[in-house]
Amino acid sequence: MKLERKAILQALETITVAGEGKNMVESGAVKNVVTFGNEVVVDLVLKTPAMHIKKRAEDDIRKLIHEQFSPEAEVKVNIKVEVPEKNEIKGQPIPGISNIIAVASGKGGVGKSTTTANLAVTLAKMGFKVGVLDADIYGPSMPIMFDVETEKPLSIEVDGKSKMKPIESYEIKLLSIGFFTAPGQAVIWRGPMAAKALNQMIFDAAWGDLDFMLIDLPPGTGDIHLSIMQSLPVTGAVVVSTPQPVALADARKGVAMFQSEAINVPVLGIIENMAYFTPEELPNNKYYIFGKEGAKHLAEDLQVPFLGEVPLVQSIREAGDFGRPAALQTASPLEQVYEAIARNVVAEVVQRNEHLPPTEAIKITTMAGCSAVKK
Repeated sequence: MKLERKAILQALETITVAGEGKNMVESGAVKNVVTFGNEVVVDLVLKTPAMHIKKRAEDDIRKLIHEQFSPEAEVKVNIKVEVPEKNEIKGQPIPGISNIIAVASGKGGVGKSTTTANLAVTLAKMGFKVGVLDADIYGPSMPIMFDVETEKPLSIEVDGKSKMKPIESYEIKLLSIGFFTAPGQAVIWRGPMAAKALNQMIFDAAWGDLDFMLIDLPPGTGDIHLSIMQSLPVTGAVVVSTPQPVALADARKGVAMFQSEAINVPVLGIIENMAYFTPEELPNNKYYIFGKEGAKHLAEDLQVPFLGEVPLVQSIREAGDFGRPAALQTASPLEQVYEAIARNVVAEVVQRNEHLPPTEAIKITTMAGCSAVKK
């Protein structure tokens, strides 16, 4: 079959680049197509340097030409990355903090806080300096998970200013609204009050030097999330989900929130929690109670990294309830599980920092939906 440039261009209109929303011809990703006998050269310009997206685009083009035109065709794809400049205002960085990672879930009850706690202690065991900000204002759980329920942050003086000293547990620096309320007291605040409390814990605290600050976000995609991303230049986001469709539907929305044009926070990947159940007496058996590899398939569908899976194990729950995260269990299978996930997170952060400019905090440009604003 003769390789014609016009026909190849038309065929390329059936391929979409991840995150573009349009086919690669309509979006302008395809800059040129040249044919020389049995050779096809496609010049692509992508807006993201992510290796998996570049590889997927190259594979899709090669597969399309081989299937629709000629299996013997020699296909060469030249990819150039041009990251668009932003005109948004940068967030106020916290001196000494290298990477800020938001841990989110679209749905409650999927083990986001447990995952955050275990990821934090694993990073600390790997030699990193780690802090955790419990941003789940209405359901703070970090004081329980780190066995510091009764602790109260002290006030110290730093450079002539009064600052909160984070609570330290297992070499992790912690701040949570739970430190400032009674154990049975409900936090009944509107959005602005919650946002103000968060800003105080972020900017009025002596965090010191940290390699990673993990932010345990509340479920959903609401006001707290916007407040955090307005205040801080978040390095990237990790989304936690269980495998069943009900949880995955909300996890998909969580990823969409970070990837939206207004927010534009890189998604470092998805973690599948409660992936399978293995009875202690039958260590080789796996029972997929909530479905099999749902979050893994979601990651593939959304073309974001899959960071790993955590089994449904009773000791994870017990360890969290007793204030000693399960990842601290030396030489245990759970230690290995969380270590593998932590290594994947670190690898994605390194790649993100090498190929993308620093994240910029979002700027609210519309007040649509706010009834208090006079139009």
